[in-house]
Amino acid sequence: MGASAAWSQAVTLPSPQNVLQLSATATVEVQQDQLSMTLSTTRDGTDASAVQAQLKSALDAALAEARKNAQAGQLDVHTGNFTMSPRRSRDGKLTGWQGTADLILEGRDFPRIAQTAGRISTLTVRNVGFSLSREQQAKVESEAQGQAIDNFKQRADELAKRLGFAGYTLREVAVNSHLGGPIQPRVMAMEMAKAASASDAPVPIEAGKTSVVVNVSGSVQLK
Repeated sequence: MGASAAWSQAVTLPSPQNVLQLSATATVEVQQDQLSMTLSTTRDGTDASAVQAQLKSALDAALAEARKNAQAGQLDVHTGNFTMSPRRSRDGKLTGWQGTADLILEGRDFPRIAQTAGRISTLTVRNVGFSLSREQQAKVESEAQGQAIDNFKQRADELAKRLGFAGYTLREVAVNSHLGGPIQPRVMAMEMAKAASASDAPVPIEAGKTSVVVNVSGSVQLK
């Protein structure tokens, strides 16, 4: 009767030779095409129910006005925070209530949003923000990605030749993208916004630019 034994042996692979690590970046500037405007009001009183009723009345009136111009994607209307909090004296005694209600107008039609905000008399503008729509961001990311990949290939080819090699083959690659932040931020004074709302004029707004940054990193085998 024969017997056999299985032997295992660790195989040590040689370290890769002539491998180059590198990265390349592309940045594309784009005009912000999405506006978000928050309108708000605050009420104070000794009776919580009365304060809540005042907030609801102000918000209902604002919603009725905003919905006249609502259009999907161009001007979307929805409520934001609706909060109630107690006010207390130094000794902890309840002295009254304070409440806040928000309405948010957002979309790609800046003039429509500004005009609508100007017509709302029961709320005032609290915050204005600009961003990229998903469609615009996807489009710009694709453009920046193409540029970053071309930059990566060009750099790999140049480095290979400078190091005395005829070319390279790709080993691994990673692609990452992010927003680079506002390039031309626009600040709107709240006093201007309130004055515009009070006079039934469009709220003054101006969008700036932002940037989409794509980084391509990886390694190539020189040959």
